[in-house]
Amino acid sequence: MDSYIIRPELPTDAAAIFEVHLQAFAQDGESRLVNALREDGNINPDLSLVAVHDGRIIGHILFCRIAIISGTVETAALALAPLGVHQDYQCRGIGAALIETGLEECRRLGHRIVIVVGHPGYYPRFGFTAAKESGISAPFPCPDDAFMALPLRPGALDGIGGTVRYPVAFDTVGAHTS
Repeated sequence: MDSYIIRPELPTDAAAIFEVHLQAFAQDGESRLVNALREDGNINPDLSLVAVHDGRIIGHILFCRIAIISGTVETAALALAPLGVHQDYQCRGIGAALIETGLEECRRLGHRIVIVVGHPGYYPRFGFTAAKESGISAPFPCPDDAFMALPLRPGALDGIGGTVRYPVAFDTVGAHTS
């Protein structure tokens, strides 16, 4: 495959992003989630990145604002959700490149923590570990090894604990249960 670029989402990319997730997941839950987050104003375009090959969007990653709640204390964090690569371009390192570029951008923008619900055989290579090790829990049923956290700076998870609160869009489109 020829080269591809990774860049922030543009307003004109919404339909192509929808299609990428539809193709990647063979259902529209993630596509609807991205649209709902966009409609709710929960997307920072600098943290919604696309991979583009020959003018075609072939991959997308989104980092949206979440909070870790412990009593009355809220700790700002990001959720990596979703990550999708069009089925015609999977297994070529595009997903990994989107994650690495996205995490670099998260650090550059001063974010401290990223949470992901994902494959425990994939995300640890980027530094993610079981969130429960830091006292962070999911607000929905989820295997402990699939609910992971990543400190973007040394010590970012020190003293942090509680339950993650996701944007309402995650519940309204059924992202937690699909």
